[in-house]
Parts: sequence; C-alpha cells; structure tokens
Amino acid sequence: MRLLIVGALNGQLSAATKIAMDKGAKVAQVDDIAAATAALRAGQGADLVMVDAKLDIAALVRANEAERICVPIVACGVDIRPDVAAGAIRAGAKEFIPLPPDAELIAAVLAAVVDDDRPMIAHDPAMKRVLELADQIAASEAPILITGESGVGKEVIARHVHKKSKRAARPFIAVNCAAIPDNLLESELFGHEKGAFTGAVARRIGKFEEADGGTLLLDEISEMDARLQAKLLRALQEREIDRVGGSSPVKVNIRVLATSNRDLAEAVREGTFREDLLFRLNVVNLALPALRDRPADISALAEHFARKYARANSFQPMAISDEAMKRLKTHHWPGNVRELENAMHRAVLLSGGGEITLDAIRAPDGAAYAASTTGPAQRAAQAADAASRAMVGRTVAEVEQELILDTLGHCLGNRTHAARILGISIRTLRNKLNAYTQSGVVVPAPGEGRAP
Repeated sequence: MRLLIVGALNGQLSAATKIAMDKGAKVAQVDDIAAATAALRAGQGADLVMVDAKLDIAALVRANEAERICVPIVACGVDIRPDVAAGAIRAGAKEFIPLPPDAELIAAVLAAVVDDDRPMIAHDPAMKRVLELADQIAASEAPILITGESGVGKEVIARHVHKKSKRAARPFIAVNCAAIPDNLLESELFGHEKGAFTGAVARRIGKFEEADGGTLLLDEISEMDARLQAKLLRALQEREIDRVGGSSPVKVNIRVLATSNRDLAEAVREGTFREDLLFRLNVVNLALPALRDRPADISALAEHFARKYARANSFQPMAISDEAMKRLKTHHWPGNVRELENAMHRAVLLSGGGEITLDAIRAPDGAAYAASTTGPAQRAAQAADAASRAMVGRTVAEVEQELILDTLGHCLGNRTHAARILGISIRTLRNKLNAYTQSGVVVPAPGEGRAP
C-alpha cells in the first residue's frame, strides 16, 4: 500500500502518517498540490493520496484528470468546518477523515483502497493443490493467468506469488483494467510524453515503469480494449513499451500476472480477446475454486475473519458455535470469500463480544441465511427446470433483456459489477443498455435499482 501525504507534516497529520505506516503503508510526503502532481507524474506512484482539506483539492483533481492520472483522493484536517469538508468531497475527494486521527478509521480507509495484509489461507485440498502449483512456479519469470469467480481471492494469490518470487523486494503494482476508462488506461499503463495530448504538460511515468524490476498485476484483463491488447502483447514480447506520444521505446524489466473472472477462451471465440495474447499470458493457469467447493477453507476463513473483526472492534476473541459453523459451510456463497468476510464482520457486530451463534449469521438486510440442503447437481437441475418453464413462449432477446436489467437492478445500477455477474464485457453491457434506452426501456442509473 503506497500512500502519498499532501500537506505540512506536523501535528495531527504527522500522527495520521505514523498510524498509516504502522498499518503497513509505505508513505511519501509533499508539501503542496504542485509537488503532489509532480510526484505522481514522475512515477513515484501512490494507491491513495491523503490531502489537507485546506489545500486546493479541486486543482489536484483537475491536474490529475488533465494528465490521465487515476488515483483516489482522501481529504483530512483539524477543526474543519462541515462546509469545507463537504466542499472537499464535491471537489473530488472520496472521503473526509477528521483529525486528530482515529486508528481504525484510517485502517478502514486504507483497506478500502487495497488490503495488502490478507493472509493466504488454504486448508482445503482443492486450494492446497493450487497453492502448491503457485509455489512451484513463483520463482520463475513465467507469466501467470489467475482465473476464478469474483471474490475467490485472485489478487491475494497474485501477491503470494510475488512475495515468493525473486522480485519480492521490488514493487508489486496492481491495475484494475475494468475500473479505468479505455481512454485513460493506456496512459495509466504506459505513461505519456509532454504534449502527447491536451493537458500533458510534462512526461508521466506509467505503471509498467513504476513496476520495473517487480511484478505488474493486470486485474480483470478481459476488459482491456483490443487496441491496448495489441500494445500489451508487444510489451510482453519485446520487454519494452512506448509511452503515449513517445518516439523511442523504453526497456522494462517486469513480470506480468493477469486475472480474469471470465472464460478467455470463449472471449477469443467471440472476438473480444486476442488469441496470441492469451497464449502469451497463459503459460501457467492458477484456477481458483469457488469457496463453496472448498469447505475446509470456509471454517478457516470464518475463524480468521472473526478474530480480525473482534480485534478491530476491541472485543475479546470470539468462538463460532457448531450450529453457526454448520450454516456457514452449507451456504452457497455466490460472493465467495468477499461475501464470507462481510458476513463474519456482521456476525461479530451482532454478537457484541459473545459467542457467534447461528442467529448472528445473517444477510445484509438482517434475513437469516438459508441452508443449502441439496448438492450442486440437484441445485443445477432444479434451477434449469425452473428457468426453462419461465422462458417458454418468449424470444431470446426478451429473456436476455430481462436478465440484464434484473442483474443491473440487483447491483444497484453498477455496470461493472453487473457485467462481471453476467460474464460479459463492460463494453458489451453498455452497448446493450444504450439500445434498450433508445427503444424506450427504462434503465437504472448508477446507484438505483431497477425501475418498477
């Protein structure tokens, strides 16, 4: 976790910096907005920028946008009036942290950006086999493709591979290809030269150069534009990159890991992913099983999260009752480890420091989790039978539209999450939603459920 502090390092801001460092963050500091932009431009890099709310946050946001620098900003300050804090949010800050600093609040903000301290827990034989393969090839220079459903821990195992590699002392840089718009991703990855486009007032170092000597993780690589796929392929083959607007190649020494929750072979058949790039990346495939297929990991992870959130909330260590653990093991966990972590966080809070009982194992809306009483084959057959009865007499287009809109509504309008669940690219989803809108169908905006 790389944190850039913007503001004079004294008093409470200095205390906040120490807390962040104690939480494992690598902290750099500059005094003003201009120096912050220069640091980000020069490739010093940051996963999060924490800015004194009294500084011109809007200017930093404008400069970053003009130079295609994508990094979240958090405002902070001592005795800041509510209108100033609100102004910082309106200017583009993602959050406001009041000072004097609260250790758990800062920890939560850091964790929301990236959690570098997630242990690699593998007790189930299915996951142990994957981990054994990861350990075998970690010391090599081979590219690795890590696949699996959303929430199974693909970035966790990527960090594990990096820590076991010969590059462990060098940077580990992760880029979420699905979260960065296509027109910004090229500059984010490869950097740009002065004058490459309007707003490029100086050379900017991209993630490839930031990761030089270390490991670059391309998260959700299936969402990368076809033109960028070609440029990435060249970078992997030649071990050199071209900055946007550059006239000469730049040598880089990195190892590339990539993740995907989609079937890339199917994406190749659909024409949305380059076959030669898939061959280049897929030297070794670490296919992570879904959490429901590794029951021994459910209990180990549940106990780990119970300890983590008991400590975070100043509770004594909390045991999990046999009935509660049985329910955890029989739940389907469509959200995998991420869903289990949230469930255990709720369970700790609901238990209030006592034993975690069955009554504390609840969904976000407070409803009890239903136990799964059938095996995977029976569940699949029942679902297929119900779906076939519901679709009789309807066209494929009608069924597809209902599925897309229902999924989007379930995700409260979040296009990226809906695309992942549907197994299609964000580009394909947007094209379909545009077509629905043009035909008069009401499509939920981000933050909204499906209109009735």
